[in-house]
Amino acid sequence: MGHSHHFHLDQGDHSITVNVGPGRSGEIELLVDGKVVAYQKHHSPGMNVLTGELPEEPAHPFRVLLRQPHLVPSMPRCTLELDGVEQPMPERLVL
Repeated sequence: MGHSHHFHLDQGDHSITVNVGPGRSGEIELLVDGKVVAYQKHHSPGMNVLTGELPEEPAHPFRVLLRQPHLVPSMPRCTLELDGVEQPMPERLVL
C-alpha cells in the first residue's frame, strides 16, 4: 500500500499545496492559502491536471500537473504552470 504525498510552493504572498491520497488511485486536493480550490476523487496513472486561481485582482489562473508513472511504481511528480512557466513543486514531509 502506498502513502500520501504532499507538494508545496509559495508563489508571491500565496501558498499552493497539492495533497495526493495513498495508493495509485487516491484523491487529489489542490489548496490555495489553505483552502481547497479543486478536488479530484481519483487520480490515474499518467497526467492529471487541476486548475485554480490565485486570489488577486484580477484573479490569476494556474494549472497543476501531477504525473503518476504508468508502469514503474514510483513517486508522483508535481509541477505548477503559471503564466506559461512550469515550476517543479517540491514534496514536503507532513507528520
